[in-house]
Amino acid sequence: MMLFKKDTDKVLIPTKTELDVLQVLWKHGPSTVRFVHDKLNEQKEIVVYTSTLKLMQVMKEKGMLYRDETNMKHIYSAAVEEDKIKGNLLGRFVDSMFDGSASSLMLALLDNDKTSADELKKIKELLNKMDSTK
Repeated sequence: MMLFKKDTDKVLIPTKTELDVLQVLWKHGPSTVRFVHDKLNEQKEIVVYTSTLKLMQVMKEKGMLYRDETNMKHIYSAAVEEDKIKGNLLGRFVDSMFDGSASSLMLALLDNDKTSADELKKIKELLNKMDSTK
């Protein structure tokens, strides 16, 4: 069982700011531009509302977002699946940083001081589960 599979049909790699918008929508569901804008401003430097609006309009044109125009306030939702985008980003990262080697990535993660005992336990459980299904 792979957590994130690289989508080879259509590789969509959002920019950092596009990913920030997508993460708000994945977490909170369909939202107005104002709501997304407010959430973005909680996370980082102050962003101008019109910049958020324009970014979301461009993302709709790229096919990353849907826009419901039935109400006075337009509601945006993610048109791309979180797992597919994360899989694409992870695949690109593994290809560029670890020459495509998932095991090299895992070794680097496990050798990192930030990996907690709880996380190591979860990884062991996942590996055991994967072994038992083969």
